[in-house]
Amino acid sequence: MRVTGHSANDCEGWTRRNFVQAGVLGLGGLTLPQFLASQSQAAGARVDPKRAGTSVILLWMSGGPGSQETWDPRPNAVSQFRGPFGAISTKVPGVLFSETLPQSAQVMDQLAILRSVRHGSGDHTKGNHWMLTGFEGPDFNKPDNQIQRRPSLGSAVSALRGPNVAGMPAYAAAPHLRGGTDNLFHYAAYLGGGANPFVVNSNPNSAEYRVRDLSLASSLTYERLRDRRQLLSTFDSLRRELDPPMQNLDANYQTAFDLLTGSQVRDAFDINAEPASVRDAYGRHEFGQSTLLARRLVERGVTFVTVNTQPWDHHGTANRYATAEGANLLLPPFDRALAALIGDLVDRGLYEKTLVVAMGEFGRTPRMNEAAGRDHWGHAFSVLMGGGRLPRGIVVGASDEHGAYVVDRPLTPEDVAATVYHHLGIDDQHTSFPDRTGRPLYLVETGEPIRELVGDT
Repeated sequence: MRVTGHSANDCEGWTRRNFVQAGVLGLGGLTLPQFLASQSQAAGARVDPKRAGTSVILLWMSGGPGSQETWDPRPNAVSQFRGPFGAISTKVPGVLFSETLPQSAQVMDQLAILRSVRHGSGDHTKGNHWMLTGFEGPDFNKPDNQIQRRPSLGSAVSALRGPNVAGMPAYAAAPHLRGGTDNLFHYAAYLGGGANPFVVNSNPNSAEYRVRDLSLASSLTYERLRDRRQLLSTFDSLRRELDPPMQNLDANYQTAFDLLTGSQVRDAFDINAEPASVRDAYGRHEFGQSTLLARRLVERGVTFVTVNTQPWDHHGTANRYATAEGANLLLPPFDRALAALIGDLVDRGLYEKTLVVAMGEFGRTPRMNEAAGRDHWGHAFSVLMGGGRLPRGIVVGASDEHGAYVVDRPLTPEDVAATVYHHLGIDDQHTSFPDRTGRPLYLVETGEPIRELVGDT
């Protein structure tokens, strides 16, 4: 019999800025303490206590990277299919990566590569929703093409697991969630705004880097905030006499006040606290420093972090990069940051608790087009995973000689989602949330954790 979880308050229009700025501690609407209460209210579904403290870092490659230029090259194919790059050996004998990923090749013994993921669509909107939630999204050409149908992985995790350390966000994103193609579906849908990501919206590599929403407005001092809190306490005492659920808000108000006036969260986002040598290892660029920030966040108690990369939609047409141009621009920073992240997590003893996932919404066509680019392709593409209790140095599945279609061990977006939830100890097939109509929808319906990765764990 399936167990149904409870949804957070329905407040989808409620933004991250609303709940972290001091002004949210007002008398009307949903307040930060109510947000914190809604998170705890949603945590009644099945979660394995043995997986406490586990976390996920998602390296989101919006636009769709080509497997041929990353983790499944075709060095023996003719040039139309092989593309502009050759292949190199990795740390695992017999496993090749594109020559664009020399540092990642040296940590292949810590990774698992899924080479047979498919959903069959070349629609950015569908694919984006599919990979971020596990479920098919709306058509690009339909009126509802920006309506999220299911909660993102990060939002579901936020609602069910909450943060690993009290007072930290459960779900965060860096440096932003803009850019890419149809990069729309990172949010909570019917779980409510309390499960949306805390988005940095600032470049950690910039001298002007500042997580603005963790700072008080210049006109609001800590003394004035304390005065405001005392005033609210008086009003809330009256409200609690009339509204019994309000009686449980005292602890949440204290947490909200601590979030604004304490240093725990601000310290977690302080990239400048990292030694110069560590920052250099990740690369002094936006993606490298955002990836380092993700490590800082999971180390300090954030459960799910998305690192959003630059757009990977490399057609060579319609003002898009050609494949070689885009790969030479985006893959060296990605390669360096990924390898540094894996090594850093291993060295810090965090790798068994932290699952690293790198993916986009689909792959690229096996044949190069006339503009030296690759077009959209959802029939076979690759996803990288590493860490957690996953076996290391393995490849799951295969596509044909051109990388066009899956010929061994087909995997779905729901299988990928189920594997993420399994790592976090979430019983996804027995956990549901009511949608906007009250109908229960399960986190996973047909997918299963990938057996080659999870075994009996």
